[in-house]
Amino acid sequence: MDVTRDRLRLEPVHVGERVEWAIAAALVAATVVVGLIVIRELRFAPWDRGAPAPAVATVVPSEAVSVPMLVLAAGREVHVGELRAAALDSLASMRLVKRSEERAPLGTREVRSYQGVTLVFEPFERSGDSRVAAIYLQ
Repeated sequence: MDVTRDRLRLEPVHVGERVEWAIAAALVAATVVVGLIVIRELRFAPWDRGAPAPAVATVVPSEAVSVPMLVLAAGREVHVGELRAAALDSLASMRLVKRSEERAPLGTREVRSYQGVTLVFEPFERSGDSRVAAIYLQ
């Protein structure tokens, strides 16, 4: 029992040590709280609803479905990420219905609509070649 009393007693010699421990604990607690707030803000940050929708949404019909690959006659295929020139060579037998161009963040975006299919071409990097960015089936 005397040992417990000696340990809890606030003598001038022990007060400095207890204050140091209290300050250290408070700093650790503050760091944890700030970390939790930062993580919460990163996970639940609101999306910018005021930003305009991408222009492709106005050109592509709402019932269109995005696909990663288009299989054509004679074993030809068009994949997302394929160079524009190669994709256009594969699509040479299809009739172009509508074509539009617009500025995109990395260059010019081109939307080409064929019978039942819409392809979006745009560069994937600054000053890069245009590639198939999306394929939509209607």
